[in-house]
Amino acid sequence: MRPAVPLLIEFVPGSRLEHEPEHVPHPGALPIAGNGPPGTFVSLSDGRRISLPTDQIVLGDDRGGAARVGFGGMSFGGFAGGFLVFHRVRDLRPESELSPERRNRMTLEPDMVAAVTVEGRHVWPTSH
Repeated sequence: MRPAVPLLIEFVPGSRLEHEPEHVPHPGALPIAGNGPPGTFVSLSDGRRISLPTDQIVLGDDRGGAARVGFGGMSFGGFAGGFLVFHRVRDLRPESELSPERRNRMTLEPDMVAAVTVEGRHVWPTSH
């Protein structure tokens, strides 16, 4: 059974997750403040690469042949202007661990996404 997360995005088959390595400062170096966590990306088989809000990710894997990413502090805003729209509704980490350049909105092209689930309920694509 899949774990219930507030927002789960299942990307198209052939997609995979990529994580930037954690920055480890040299001994004696000053720490970098306000840089945020290392980046997380979804790579699609056609070469596109999608940057994700790493600080919101609570689940991520691509073992089933497609990337699946769960977000803890984001909501699904629906379909607008040809894009799937997602909003940051709360931060999961303390302000000191977040990038000042973080965005409050994420948009994805529909052809990148196989399904969106909110609180365990399938919400996109919808069947008419």
